[in-house]
Formats: sequence, C-alpha cells, structure tokens
Amino acid sequence: MSTPATKPSRQLVWAAVACAASALVLFQFVGSAAKGYVQTDSLLWWWVSQWLDPQSETEHGWMILGLSVWLGWRNLRLDDRRRPTGDFPGSQTAIAIWPPALAMIAGLALHALGFVAQQGRISIVALLVFAWGVLRLGGGRRWGSAALFPLGFMVFAIPINVFDSLGFWLRVWVVDASVPIARAAGIDVLRSGTQLLAPDGAYNYDVAAACSGIRSLTAMAALSLLAGYLNFRTGWRRALLLALSFPLVYVGNVARIVAIILAAAAGGPVWGDRAHEVMGYGVFGIVLGGVLGAAGALRRWCPESRGQADPDTCHVLSDTVLTPCREEKMECHVLSDKTSVLTGGVTVAVILLAGGEAVFLHHVANSPVRGEVGVALAADGSNPVELPAFLGTEWIGRSTEVTAVERTILPPDTGFSRKLYIAVADARQQVLLSIVLSGRDRTSIHRPELCLVGQGWTIAGTAPHTFHYPGNAGAAVPATLLRVRREVRRSQEVVVVPQLVAYWFVSGDGVVATHLGRFLRDASNRVIHGRADRWAYVLMQTEAVDGEAAALGRMQAVLDGTLEVFAPKVFAPQKPKT
Repeated sequence: MSTPATKPSRQLVWAAVACAASALVLFQFVGSAAKGYVQTDSLLWWWVSQWLDPQSETEHGWMILGLSVWLGWRNLRLDDRRRPTGDFPGSQTAIAIWPPALAMIAGLALHALGFVAQQGRISIVALLVFAWGVLRLGGGRRWGSAALFPLGFMVFAIPINVFDSLGFWLRVWVVDASVPIARAAGIDVLRSGTQLLAPDGAYNYDVAAACSGIRSLTAMAALSLLAGYLNFRTGWRRALLLALSFPLVYVGNVARIVAIILAAAAGGPVWGDRAHEVMGYGVFGIVLGGVLGAAGALRRWCPESRGQADPDTCHVLSDTVLTPCREEKMECHVLSDKTSVLTGGVTVAVILLAGGEAVFLHHVANSPVRGEVGVALAADGSNPVELPAFLGTEWIGRSTEVTAVERTILPPDTGFSRKLYIAVADARQQVLLSIVLSGRDRTSIHRPELCLVGQGWTIAGTAPHTFHYPGNAGAAVPATLLRVRREVRRSQEVVVVPQLVAYWFVSGDGVVATHLGRFLRDASNRVIHGRADRWAYVLMQTEAVDGEAAALGRMQAVLDGTLEVFAPKVFAPQKPKT
C-alpha cells in the first residue's frame, strides 16, 4: 500500500509568488536599457515587441511560446502517470531550497550585467533562469524538472544578434550556390550582392533575409530540437536532429532560389512570384521531411534500449536523492522549523536583492553618460564635425546627403558626416568618406557588410590593412579592407566593377578594426568601467579598376587631409612622458 500524496507546502507556494512579484516589478520597470528602437523600460514588452515586428525576424516567437507552455503541461502529465501515489511533489528539505535560491540570485546578477551592457538578450536569459527558480521553489523538483526544457526552448524566441551575421552569410552562400546552378541550366543571370537580375530585365530578385533562410533557420532548428526531444531520450540523438536542420535549411533555400530563377526565366516575374510563394512551404517540407526521416531511420537502425526509451522502473523525485521504487511505502515529508525559517530567509533575501537592484539600475539609467566621443563634434554636439570642403588643391569635397532609410532605421540621436571627394586632376577618381556617430544607445553601430550586400555589392575578400597618420609614421590606423564587386552588362558583355571598402571604429580611448573588437571593448567599458563611449564608424569607398595599390593610395591621400579634422585626439601623436 502507498500513502496518499501530499499537496505542495503553502509556505513554499507563497514564497515563490513573492519572489515572482519582485522580479516582475524589476523586469517591467527597470528591464531594458537599450531604447534605440523600442522606447520602453519593460523587458517584457521589449521582447514581445520583437515578435510583432517583421523586421526583427522573430515572429515565430508566438509559436515557441505556445509550444513551451504545452511542453510544460505535457511533462507534468507524464510525471503524474509515472509517479506512485505516495510521492510528495511539494515537499522540500533544507538542501532542496538552495537550487531555486541560487537560480534566482543568478538570474538577478545576469540581468544586472545585461542591463549595464545594454544587452537585452542577456536579460531575457536572466528572466528565464529566474523563472525556473520560482517554479522549482513553489513546485518542488517535479515542477523544476518539467519546466527545464520548455524554458530552455524559449531561447529560440530571443532575437539574437549573431543570427544577423549568420543570416547574412547564409544569404551569400545561397546566392553562391544558386547562380552557378542557374547558369549550368542555360539561364543567364547577373549577380549584384544578393540581387539576381536577368540581363534583359525580365526579373529582378533580391535574396532578402526572409528568403535567405534565417527566419526558417531559427524556426526549423527549434522544431528539429523539439522532434528530437519528443522522439528520443538520449542526448546525442537529440543533438543530431538539431544539427541536421542547418544543412537542410541551406539546401531548402538553394532549391527555393533556383526554382524562382527557373520559373521567372520561363514565364516572367508572375511565375517567379508564384514560385516564391510555393517554395516558401517547400523549404519547410524539405527540412521537416529530412528531420523526421532521420528520426525514423534512427528508430529503425539505431533504436534506444528499453531502459532509455521507457524506463520499466519508476523514480520518485525526492528532495535529496533519486531513488528507484515499485511498491515501497514512503513517508510524507513536512517542512521542519529549520526549513521554514530558511525558506523565509531566502524569500526575503531575493526580494531585497531585486529591490536593491531596481534602485541601482534606475540610477544607472538616469545618470549622465560617462564616456567620451571618438571624433570631433560639430557645434550642435550631436553630429561629427563637418568634413573639409577642400583638401589642398588636389581634392574637392561634395556633400552627400544621409538617406531617408538611414534616418528611419537608426536611432534619432545618431550623428552623420560624409563627403564624396573628387580629384581635381581626374574626376573619375573619387573617394567616399562617411562617419556615423552613435548616440546614447549602442544599436546605432552595426556590421558594415550588411549594408554593402544590401546595396548590391558582392564581397569577394576581406583583409586587414593599416593606414598612417599624416606626419607621424608611428601612428597607425588599423582597418578592415573589403574587396567588393558588382556585375553590370555593357553592350553584349558582363563587366565586373571592383571597389575597395575600408572601415574601422573609433572610441574615446582608441581604434578597433573589426565589429567584434568594437563589441568586446564597448561591453568591457560598460560593465567594468561604467563607461559608455559614443562610437564612430568610419567608412571609405573607392573604385579599384586601376588596381588596389592606386585605390589605397587615394584613400590614404584623403585621410591625410581629414584625419586631423575629425579625429585629432585619438590619432594625434602622443607627447613623451617626462
């Protein structure tokens, strides 16, 4: 005979509710520090707003949320079926209180890190960690086990910046594979970045982010992991299905782009548009079919053992150890006085920590920004200084207006200064110099490659390069050099137009050549030194028809006349210490 099950301790439930309420206040009112695109203090609304914004590529977040809720309910139901009636799902001992307590404290610490570094995605992970601690505290090990995978699954609903870079390269790889396949089929196609054009103008398609597979990549990776979780219990089988989704997404999107090109070449843009719509479902069919087929093959040729797939012994998730059971009689645990006092102490500590953190982060958010500006400022204090109109008698600077698109997609306090420099001796020699200065929000600065590809340029290579400060050979300007090209049709032949693009980032304390280097230094300054510099993103671009050496020479000539104007502090020769 088994003893009847006990209900969860009322004190633990109320302790969990109190901790959840304190965290809700924290994440709602002092949750988001980055206000460049979404003007809100609430981390909860910032996250949900990403699911509502098509540009964030996270509209599948609603699907992930629904699946996570269903998975939690499913896991609890399965646990009820396997658990004998003598189990005590809500009982706790002093030892069992520490896992949820540590999880909640870790969540608070992680949120403080994310807030100070203006990384809302870190704060979302902190929210998920804290939520697990609350469920584990109020529902015991049963609820903690049931919620572990569903909460982890919610990571797929986070708009992660690394997916922007992954999506960019996926776009490039899809086009790299699709163009030669189309040409092998006898279809002439021109490529400009991620744009595919017919020489006669019959069609013009841009492999945008939605068509590159980044949206389907995250959604299909989530569904692949879900398929592995529901079909298998061993970790390597689940990981195999997840890993399989990545090449399948690539194959599916190559098939989609090739189908669009073939249809457009056969029936014009109307057929191409129809193929675009149909193959949107085709990609899901290819990926899901491949994943489910692989799951079936694993079950047939590499099945899990009976103990792995469906344990024939039940396990009582007691509060101290995992013990096998069949018909053993179990005693009901109740909260001892010591455990009751410990539970109250943990609850008070979490509430005080959440309250103290809210006060501290509110102070951080409303304090004057500590930091410096990487370039010289104009009189308005927001934009970089205006670039000179003349560089000696060799170059004339022509003002280049900032596009409406740039003004729309970047935060309103972003500053700009740019000119197109034209050689007096030869008007064909031109160099674009552009400076974008971030505002208070770090999101003003982004990866330059994304814009170049969107403008129709194909990146053929990347290399480091060092420019020199005028009059001081020892002062170096590290930069990233991009070799870009564009295909155009002139008369009856396709002509490749090459250009060179150089970029780097400037802060108040130095120069970095890469986007990753800027990210790491900025995060370090914000977290360790409490310093938020206004970073400047400097870009130069010129044609390279006459060779790279000549193109680099033009860039250096323009820098010789402008560096002392827009970045005198960072690049100026340092006086020797006495």
